[in-house]
Formats: sequence, C-alpha cells, structure tokens
Amino acid sequence: MPLAYFNRQYLPLEQATVSIATHALNYGTGCFEGIRAYHNQEQDQLYIFKLREHYERFSQSCRIMRIDPGHSIEEMMARTVELLQQQDFHEDVYIRPLAFKADPVIKVTLDGIRDAFGVFAVPLGNYLPTSGIHVCVSAWRRLEDNAIPSRAKVTGSYVNTALAATDAHLAGFDDAIFLTEAGHVAEGSAANLFMVRDGVLVTPEISENILEGITRQTVVDVAEDLGIGAISRTIDRSELYIADELFLVGTGVQISPITRIDHRAVGDGKVGDITLKIQTRYNQAVRGLIKEYHPWLTLVD
Repeated sequence: MPLAYFNRQYLPLEQATVSIATHALNYGTGCFEGIRAYHNQEQDQLYIFKLREHYERFSQSCRIMRIDPGHSIEEMMARTVELLQQQDFHEDVYIRPLAFKADPVIKVTLDGIRDAFGVFAVPLGNYLPTSGIHVCVSAWRRLEDNAIPSRAKVTGSYVNTALAATDAHLAGFDDAIFLTEAGHVAEGSAANLFMVRDGVLVTPEISENILEGITRQTVVDVAEDLGIGAISRTIDRSELYIADELFLVGTGVQISPITRIDHRAVGDGKVGDITLKIQTRYNQAVRGLIKEYHPWLTLVD
C-alpha cells in the first residue's frame, strides 16, 4: 500500500488529502522536490541519490515562498528514509516532498497562512526514453525569474512546463526546449540542457532563468572525472541545430539524449559518444557501483 508522511504521521497515501479550499490548490502557493532512489538488484539495496542536496534546495524554495515546513533538513531526510523503509521497495522509486500554504483562505498572499509539509514515494522507471528523443523549440517562453522565481520549484510555475510539454506532445515530439524572453536557450520543459561542441560540454548559465539543477551539477562533476571540459554560457537557438550532441538532464529524465530537434538530426542522429559516456557513468554511480561516488548516496537499510 502506498504511504505518505503528512501532518507528522505515516498514513496511506489516499488519506493524505486536503480541502478543495486549500490556498495552495487555488493559487499554486507551494514548493516541491523530486528525488530518486535507485534499486541495485545484485545487492538488493536501495540508494537515495543526493538526498541532502535536494532538501537543501527544497529549503531554499521554501524560503523564497515564505513557507516554513516545520522540519529541519535532517528531520526531513530522516522521515524520507523511514518512509522508504516502511514500504520496503525493491525497485526504482520517485520521492516527492511538498510544502504548501494549507489554510482554506480566499486571499492572494503568502503571509498569515498555515504551512504544511508532506512527502510520498512511488515506483518510477524512465520518465523519458533514454535511447534518443525528438524535441522541439517551444513557442512558450521560459518564466522570468523576476516574475516567478525560476530557481525555486514552485508548484504554480509548472503551468509553464505543462503548456510547453503538452503542445510538444500533441505535435508528436517527446519534449520541448524553452527560450528566454531575450531569445536565448534556457532548458527543457522540466530539465536542464547540455550541448556538446568540439568535445566540450556547454550548458546555459544560471542567469538564463533555469533551475539550479542537482543533476546538472552532477553531470559537470562526472564530465570532469572523465576528462571532459564543461562551460556555462549563452546559447542561441540556431546553435542547437549545429550541435554535435544534445541531452537533457534532471532527476526525472535522468540523462536523456536528444537525437532530433525540430525535425533535424543532432550530429549523425544517434546517441553521441560523450553523452553515452556520461550516461553510463551516471547510471553506475546512482546504483552504488562506483565507490568514489558513494558520498552522493543514502542507503535505505
């Protein structure tokens, strides 16, 4: 039975409910994280990937949204581990912490409203194909940080993602790439973007209204270990069409190679060598197969 930690207790997920009048449901006043736990079949062990880093970012989102989850980072980490222990997963898992404005108040504000925190976990495999996807450049623009903070995972801001992703899917694409209002490349609908040119990884700068991705930083670190250079800079739309390789990264999408964009082949239309090297090492790291990356993992006993 799926479980949740909500109102400081563990209970069936179906009972972790809120009123239709809840402020966050009406106004999008919440923030969340996406965390993965990977099952190593040979060891029959479950490893949570970068648990602390995710809750540190979650706490930053809460600060921006004036939400107090009522738990320290250490407490949220402990409750998450306990939640997974109680469900005894033997497969890959997606973990969703959520903090939100919980009172049934009809008023557009962040002050004077009760906050709530919860977390649940469900089995999840690949969010996008990891063998090559076809994406488009979206007609929707990425939210500006001065409008809705792009470095915070705010529930309401994911309407931006839903509009872009839905239009892409209806047009036959797997995902969409956002541009900023200035016309520069930002990121995927809900994932960071990397480009390979002349053997170097290139990714948009933080100032391009992107999420400060945990997987994004992981890829930079893995690339460095593999002797592959990585830089952040402005990327124009047309540069995507002449890139040697492209791929999306994020907790949900993991490392998802882009083999076509706007009906154009990326490189030779196959998963690139650099992308494959990073993808392979990442997949080994998250399942506890590379000792040097064990500090990134939290074992669920």
